[in-house]
Amino acid sequence: MALKHVGRVANTGKKVLVAYRVVPGEPDSCLVIPTQALDAAQHDSAIKVVESNAGQNAYELAEAMSRTTLPDGMNMLVGMQKYGKMVKAKTDTIEMTPDSKSIVNLAELNKMIAEQKGVTVADLALKGGDGKTVQPKDSGPAINPLDTYSSNTPTSDGVLTDEDLAAQYRSQADALFKEAKVLREQAEELVPTKKKSKASAKTAQ
Repeated sequence: MALKHVGRVANTGKKVLVAYRVVPGEPDSCLVIPTQALDAAQHDSAIKVVESNAGQNAYELAEAMSRTTLPDGMNMLVGMQKYGKMVKAKTDTIEMTPDSKSIVNLAELNKMIAEQKGVTVADLALKGGDGKTVQPKDSGPAINPLDTYSSNTPTSDGVLTDEDLAAQYRSQADALFKEAKVLREQAEELVPTKKKSKASAKTAQ
């Protein structure tokens, strides 16, 4: 079965999911999610979205991602942004692999689609009212794709190095720790934890 939105880095063969085939204002760029950067739960969730009817019918994978959640309950598109899983890459460095026998360079694919539609490659990008933001259907607030990829600098092949990924994981761990601390404080405000008195502790003994 042929699948849309799946590809690989041309010179390394590393698998990616293509969230945005074209970035608004940057027709030669795309936003991809290296599958190696995902943990097992995130990977399974993302693949399910790709393989779903919603994913296969979506113009851009980001549209389907915006309507589902990650295992931790966070919106998938927002989560991929927050956890630094999206990477901007040049379209000519990405190959789409809809099945085991078909390979087409993303830059060439975008050109073919643009020619069929009678538009430019830049016109293929999902745009919001400001001409820059991406607005997937039923996704709520507009999302700027330039804000959804990792601030880390990709390697020349468009994929983060192991060092970059390790730095991301440490950053994510710090962010999650802080978030857990805030949630715990909020929980304490709602229902304070009952502390055992010394008397009750002795009775329990």
